[in-house]
Amino acid sequence: MSTSVATTTPALRTYGNWRQPTSPGIGSLGLLATLVLLGGTVTAVITSMVFWPLAVVVVFFTIALLVPLSVHDRHRRNGFQVILSRLANRRAVRLGSDLYRSGPLSRVAQGKCRLPGIAAGIEALDALDGWGRPFALLSHPHLGQVTAVIAAASDGAALVDNDEVDNRVAHWGAWLADLGHEPGLVAASVTIESAPDMGTRLRCEVEHNIDKDSPTLAQDVLSAIVESYPAGSAAMACYITLTWSTAPRTATGKRRSLEEMAVHIGHRLPGFTRSLGATGAGAARPMATAELASCCRVAYDPASNGAIETTSPAQSGIGWEDAGPAGAQEAWDHYRHDSGVSSSWFMGAAPAGHVFSNTLTQLLSPHPDIARKRVTLVYRPHDPASAAKTVERDRLDAQFAASGKKFGRARDAISKSSADKSAEEEAQGAGLVRFGLIATATVLATSDLELAGVAMENMASASRITLRPAYGCQASAFAATLPLGLVLPSHLRVPQAIREML
Repeated sequence: MSTSVATTTPALRTYGNWRQPTSPGIGSLGLLATLVLLGGTVTAVITSMVFWPLAVVVVFFTIALLVPLSVHDRHRRNGFQVILSRLANRRAVRLGSDLYRSGPLSRVAQGKCRLPGIAAGIEALDALDGWGRPFALLSHPHLGQVTAVIAAASDGAALVDNDEVDNRVAHWGAWLADLGHEPGLVAASVTIESAPDMGTRLRCEVEHNIDKDSPTLAQDVLSAIVESYPAGSAAMACYITLTWSTAPRTATGKRRSLEEMAVHIGHRLPGFTRSLGATGAGAARPMATAELASCCRVAYDPASNGAIETTSPAQSGIGWEDAGPAGAQEAWDHYRHDSGVSSSWFMGAAPAGHVFSNTLTQLLSPHPDIARKRVTLVYRPHDPASAAKTVERDRLDAQFAASGKKFGRARDAISKSSADKSAEEEAQGAGLVRFGLIATATVLATSDLELAGVAMENMASASRITLRPAYGCQASAFAATLPLGLVLPSHLRVPQAIREML
């Protein structure tokens, strides 16, 4: 007599339902292009009744404005955005702003090696959080923003069952949703950095703890481990940045000072680091100024990694004024800085459809053709009031796009269904977060850039992500991947309301 037991494999959980907001308009035109079309048409009709040659001029200028606005590339950039990026790059080369020189023989104050570009104005203040741990408060005085950085020590998903992975993802989603309820929080980001492990820290740890009277066999085993373990291995680091605005005013009608923000954020950090533990981030702790300075210095000068690893950040002697490169030069498609050359990419499109929890594994993993790699996920949470308005407006725009065509497309039907589901989830208490991705690959020679670019494209394809090279803004994209809390939309000259209408 034999018995058989039927076993069922649980279905893997999938994630998704993100969508890119669209601008309502006639046909494929956005709101701004539609307004130009309607305004030009009305103006041409009125002027034709008075002086018809002027109406011809109005029609000509209307068409000249509509054509660049209606033509988009595969990354949804219109003609004006492409042309203006080219003109801005040529202007930077003409003015010499693509070059940066620091140090004793430069024009930098006191001969320091400060951070270049959009990070040049960042100042660091040492403070203590509610648990007495030191942390660096980064001030962006020209924007009225401050940033705190948290270092995480995640163990990854190795030997973790699917139920625990789903649990961690659920806690991470709840952590992101809670950001919308944090007073004054404008942005958050997660930076995953991978680089070859030089074995310096392992060697120092073994040499400082080995017992000279121990058996010879034990010493030989440790020596063999020190020599062989770093070969082919990689060092992974995770940084989480939180950026607040100083705009909230106190009862006296004044903006909060930097010291007041340090006290406020210091009381909030223990809660953030404690809640990150359930997301799989491991032991999370705030980063001090010396650690951040060393991190930025290695990013701009990869050759200094070995010397910095041999000492602790506090003993390295690198201050915030010396965290930048000695020299840097920005090109159209790459960025040269001290001993490294980097290329950066923006996310052109998120993965279509539903994905699994390990979708980003390939993109985040180290690669032998890339010396250092950083992938930064940028989040800008909506507060509950604006989230409700956003999902309702997005739902109406999706319905308008689906009903405005005589023959409905499957893409429009799916978009409408996704918008309805987002509005329903938001009404049930879910958070709404805008997100993006920036990736930077650093190599040690310009000749290696082509191999690094091919590797990044292959890893992005495996993760179902479309990457767009950061043409004309390589220096800014490089700085945005660092744990500095840079919110790129705050640095753009075109207002957010106009960009949403394109």
